[in-house]
Amino acid sequence: MGKNSIFLALIAGALVLFQAKAQEFTPEKMWSLNRISGTTGSSNEEWMIYQSTKTDYTVNKGKTSTFLVELKTGKTSVLDLNGAWNFIWNAENQLVFLQSEGSEIRLKSLNPSNKEVKILHHFGTTQVEGITLSPDGKRFATLEPLKIKQTVKDIYPDLPQTSGRIETDLMYRHWNQWSTAEVPHLYWYESSTDGGFTKKADVMENENFPSVTGPFGGIESVCFSKDGQTIFYSTKKMSGKTFAQSTNSEIYAYRTSDKITTVLSSAHKGYDTNPAINFTGKTLAWLSMEKDGFEADKNRIRIMDLESRQEKDLTASMDISVNEFAWHPSKEVIYFTATTKATKQLYSIDVKSGKIQQLTSDRCDYVSFSVMKDRILLERQDMIHPTDIWIFTPKTGLNEQLTQANKEELKGIAEPTVQEKWITTTDGKKMLTWVIYPPNYDPAKKYPALLYCQGGPQSPVSQFFSYRWNFRLMASQGYIIIAPNRRGLPGFGQEWNDAISKDWGGQAMRDYLTATDSCVAQISSINKDKLGAVGASYGGYSVYYLAGIHENRFKAFISHCGLFNLESWYGTTEELFFANWDIGGPYWLPENKELYAKNSPHKLVDKWNTPMLVIHGGKDFRVPESEGMQAFQVLQLKGIPSKFLYFPDEGHWVTKPQNSILWNREFFDWLNTYLK
Repeated sequence: MGKNSIFLALIAGALVLFQAKAQEFTPEKMWSLNRISGTTGSSNEEWMIYQSTKTDYTVNKGKTSTFLVELKTGKTSVLDLNGAWNFIWNAENQLVFLQSEGSEIRLKSLNPSNKEVKILHHFGTTQVEGITLSPDGKRFATLEPLKIKQTVKDIYPDLPQTSGRIETDLMYRHWNQWSTAEVPHLYWYESSTDGGFTKKADVMENENFPSVTGPFGGIESVCFSKDGQTIFYSTKKMSGKTFAQSTNSEIYAYRTSDKITTVLSSAHKGYDTNPAINFTGKTLAWLSMEKDGFEADKNRIRIMDLESRQEKDLTASMDISVNEFAWHPSKEVIYFTATTKATKQLYSIDVKSGKIQQLTSDRCDYVSFSVMKDRILLERQDMIHPTDIWIFTPKTGLNEQLTQANKEELKGIAEPTVQEKWITTTDGKKMLTWVIYPPNYDPAKKYPALLYCQGGPQSPVSQFFSYRWNFRLMASQGYIIIAPNRRGLPGFGQEWNDAISKDWGGQAMRDYLTATDSCVAQISSINKDKLGAVGASYGGYSVYYLAGIHENRFKAFISHCGLFNLESWYGTTEELFFANWDIGGPYWLPENKELYAKNSPHKLVDKWNTPMLVIHGGKDFRVPESEGMQAFQVLQLKGIPSKFLYFPDEGHWVTKPQNSILWNREFFDWLNTYLK
């Protein structure tokens, strides 16, 4: 072969390699995807609005675009609404929303037919968190900050530069934020004769509690009665140690005419959240848990006849837990989603008859929905495909895809495949385990495999498309993923869900090892000498625990924000109700000593011998950074190959684009070093 032929062959080979590389699903490609959110349809079924965020990781931020769709024709318009959020369709099928403009926030409306925008109210620089409308649109309620206590600088005005904090009670930090002197309070406004709105009152006047329960509760916990005269809201009117140790939120009814507040849910001791009124105005529904302190209790839909105050649990006959629900705009029907067999499906309840019907059964997660007159808009995703919008007709069962938000971004990229396996556990139960195979999988080849350990501990390994733990991304790097729905995960009945509490290091660990051993035995393409285990939160705890009991099954571990020493964790975590329920309570109580000794991974470090990457965030107050630091220190002192990846500006989740890219690069570099 001549020199030119050799040169051309090399060039051709390089091009093939380059094209193959370009068609991989990489962390950078994942961050380039369009992320759909906020899908909502007008009740007359003529219009749909949604937002899509496109991230440029090179500048470490994303841009959100707002799309208006005429459902009859499919005509789509991009709206010039930078900084807009909290979209609501009012009774006249006009779009109402909040918009930030510089340092100020305004309430606006948009006519979908001619795109005319009107300003309804100026909030000025008040940091409004959200709004909800009365059914007739003449009133609205907002969440706004209210100062309830002095700051250090108020106490010592001659020390304006001090950064010190003075705490005298618990819950001084939550999730990823330190408490401030302000809490969100609920205010209501009424339309005025000049066409604007006037602020009327603080719904919780003289009460120094937040009007919604953080860290994730918001305006969805608030609604008006049909006549707009009553505001229903959910919160936990507690503070300090009591707040930290209880989940007993309540549903309150505030009468605007005389400012009298009534508790509606006092019979129930767990979370009561998300009140919603039906179209007649006679029935209130909400989500309800029975057990105080148990955040993963069965989530029920309760209804109350507002005249008789009679209650009913609509989901009493079903062994499932509800994710979210919504009333039909003109029928006595409630729609809801729930996790079942590691997927999230849509259901309906005929309120009069009590009949419950599962409406979908696809291998996917329906993560959000919006009910219109005859059809329902669904946000749908699965392990391989990011969120798109579908439209479902309950009467016929027809389910049609409306968007292909990432058609171009994913064009030409080979997809992994997902298999559902049912594995027999050590106690004779059946456990659903997802197995995700690499793109272009060849069963004749050998592949390294990863055991994925889920967090929660009561969070399902459903068909989620996560931008933190992405199965498509892992499989696309050449790994077979073993993802068991081990003990403690919802979707398989409350008994399975509850079994994890106070037994963190027990049956769940045996489930992990059973899933691993079964897949190795049944899938000949798994290289049993190239196994790794990865996970976050309780999954990170699982990695620490497995490191002491795996008997050399695994050759590499990665623990993200894992619990290492349960005693030190109990002394630094914030939501003590969770620790009290799931671990058993304070470590200093004599009756708990055996539980801590049995379940804490730090008791097993004498058996650690496997390379481990430890990852933690400095703003993680659920599992504070010292847990990761302790584990890394043990690894270093024992001479075990190890690395500590630390993000001072991240919490329990890594959410900033470049931090996530770094996370993924280090994640796969570690696995490739020890498993390839």
